Amino acid sequence: MQYETACCTAHKAQITPEESQFDAPPDLPLLVAAEHAGRLLASSCRNGTCRTCICLLVSGQVAYRIAWPGLSAEEKAEGYILPCVAYPVSDVVMRLSRPL
Repeated sequence: MQYETACCTAHKAQITPEESQFDAPPDLPLLVAAEHAGRLLASSCRNGTCRTCICLLVSGQVAYRIAWPGLSAEEKAEGYILPCVAYPVSDVVMRLSRPL
């Protein structure tokens, strides 16, 4: 089922290695979109500071609505994201940093 919001059609998000896929509307953080699809990712603060949800962005693009999420410059350069505050800009594939 394609999830639509008032503004747009959802992107597709995939979590590896288990290959689960879900709709990811551009106006929802990836963590919330995953929860709407029944995928519970590890999380705590939901504001980009605790880093519990950290994932590697294998492909695609995300945007942040906060100035600097809790990632080091090195982590950002290596492709790590915080799904609690990352909004999809395209279809994305994420690799979990911690097993569920």
